[in-house]
Amino acid sequence: MNKFQKKLNNLLYFFTPCCFFTTIIMFNFNKYREIKGFLKKTNKTSEIVAISKNHPLKSVLEAVNHGVKIFGENRVQEAKDKFLQLKQNNPKIELHLTGPLQSNKVRAAIDLFDVFHTLDREKIAKEFSKHRDLLGNKKIFLQVNTGKEKSKSGIFPEDTKDFLIFLKNEMKLSICGLMCIPPIDDDPVYHFTKLNFLANENKIKELSIGMSGDYEKALQFNPTYIRLGTILFGKR
Repeated sequence: MNKFQKKLNNLLYFFTPCCFFTTIIMFNFNKYREIKGFLKKTNKTSEIVAISKNHPLKSVLEAVNHGVKIFGENRVQEAKDKFLQLKQNNPKIELHLTGPLQSNKVRAAIDLFDVFHTLDREKIAKEFSKHRDLLGNKKIFLQVNTGKEKSKSGIFPEDTKDFLIFLKNEMKLSICGLMCIPPIDDDPVYHFTKLNFLANENKIKELSIGMSGDYEKALQFNPTYIRLGTILFGKR
């Protein structure tokens, strides 16, 4: 293969449909602005968590440049790689952990994240409890597995009350809200209603519900946060 052929092959590689498609998917600010406008028009106080997991730093920076301040990530290391320096340079950025947390990552996560949406079991609660002195300005949501799916984490609905008592009395943890992810084939309103009932029953004020495909239905329940990824950043 001569030098010209090598150069041509390199050019073809960089301009394959897959690669080109990847480079042009960036933050969809028009959609973000549209949803923000809808929230304002309907007097909703819900905040948008822009889920940037598996998306490059370049997309995050574009969102930041458009005024976005609340982001969600699923993995501690990926979030650290993208946001550690960014948060130091932009103190107003608020970072949310929206994926499952390993017990050996809790301490590192506390240093990086501001809000935790996925407290889902006793082992993680005990790790948080070890560092209560660092949680003063953090928010923690309890994840409830409303569909009792084996593939999802979370406390079962019927165990929610007892687990919240355990968190408060034994772990000395303050839980601000409840979170759920409805089964993909179910009507999400059924699960949002169930979660809202549990919140009211246990005097919990905040909800984290609604993703790209069902956030409009979630807004009926006035959640504190809706978690939007694909609709803002495109498919991963």
